[in-house]
Amino acid sequence: MTDRLTAPFRLSTWLLCAPLLWACTVQAQGLRPSGQLNLPRSTAAAASPVQSTADFIVALVNSEPVTNNEVRQRLLRVEQQIAQQGSAMPARELLVREVLEQIINERAQLQQATELGITVDEAAVTQAEQSIAAQNQLTPEALRRRIAAEGIDINRLRNDLRNQILLQRVRERQVDSRVRVTDADIDDFIREQQGNNDLSNLELNLAHVLVVVPEGASAERIQELQARAQGVADRARAGAEFAALAREFSEAPERTNGGLFGLRPATRLPTLFVEATRSLGTGAVAGPLRSPAGFHVLKVIEKRQSGVPDTVVTQTRARHILLRTSAQLSQADAVARLAGYRQQIASGQANFEALAREHSQDGSASQGGDLGWAGPGQFVPEFEQTMNALRPGEVSAPLVSRFGVHLIRVDERRQTTLSQREQRDIVRGMVREKKTEEALQAWGQDVRSRAYVEYRDAPQP
Repeated sequence: MTDRLTAPFRLSTWLLCAPLLWACTVQAQGLRPSGQLNLPRSTAAAASPVQSTADFIVALVNSEPVTNNEVRQRLLRVEQQIAQQGSAMPARELLVREVLEQIINERAQLQQATELGITVDEAAVTQAEQSIAAQNQLTPEALRRRIAAEGIDINRLRNDLRNQILLQRVRERQVDSRVRVTDADIDDFIREQQGNNDLSNLELNLAHVLVVVPEGASAERIQELQARAQGVADRARAGAEFAALAREFSEAPERTNGGLFGLRPATRLPTLFVEATRSLGTGAVAGPLRSPAGFHVLKVIEKRQSGVPDTVVTQTRARHILLRTSAQLSQADAVARLAGYRQQIASGQANFEALAREHSQDGSASQGGDLGWAGPGQFVPEFEQTMNALRPGEVSAPLVSRFGVHLIRVDERRQTTLSQREQRDIVRGMVREKKTEEALQAWGQDVRSRAYVEYRDAPQP
């Protein structure tokens, strides 16, 4: 896709969640198990049954009212999200205050967008509506029918979308465009992560051999078992294959996997193991170590500080055929057409490259849909998730994304080592995200401090 290197369309964050920490989910989930639609939080809440009460104003934001019903509707949706995530429900009084403050902050930011002359045209709202349809695997027409069946006013939905796009645009203008990441920022981040000895940032992949010492074993038996463990350690240090040693000598459950624990945070490993290996390099052997269970021999297979990008990544080479929906080509027609192409490819009547050259509406069409080698994060999430599930040679079912409808074929996969420049590019993105979050918080606090807020009656949930 020609757009694959651009930042993902961030409206999905606002379509799904509130800025409340415990309520926020930032990736599109498609249809929920309950069958509910993925809709903007306030719209979905408006369609939920709430006990009928007389409405009244609970706050003024620069003379613009916030009503009790607004708070109640938002509160209901937040509580539903917390319940779906299985998280502990905060105290109702605390949640009501947080929801009210959230609405006040949003109202002040929307007012600043208006003062700056930021607008949203109908085409942008329609595009956002189509994005919701795609996330729910529906055509726009089917989405509208579902919305009507659930008692939601389509005009309310579009108004909520317009406000969310306004919030996105004012934040981009006031925050994102001002964030700068220098080489010094990148160097500082790498130094901080590599020099951090906090176990919460350390990840280890250890291989393990356990020689069990039975309870009540005699001193002679213990000495014999220790000698066996020492022999394993000596052979491992001499270059013997550790996986073979584990299968032959270990009495631990992971022996069938060559003794491998797999990469995991150091906080999830026994303290004895971490203390013995945290100062060792990759390939080093520790032990025998004594514990109540017996004698342990460990080998460091992989070691890294979380927050620093992997030096080795899996890359995928894929092709796709993209059909963009329009007034002349509905989403349903695009899906049907690509399903036909897939059938032709499976039966041998056509090949993928020729169909891509003839029909794909993407810059890759002239190369038979070839997207080249791509690493994690280069495609939008919905595309990458489907691509990653394919084996080389497999062709996907038609996939709806924010760009249109795709047919994907994976050609090859490989492990590749990132160059220093590529690693720094990844770190640059991580630093930018961190600085943007900090700047967004500071900007939001500034907007709120300059707004006139008058509280009226307390919200009645």
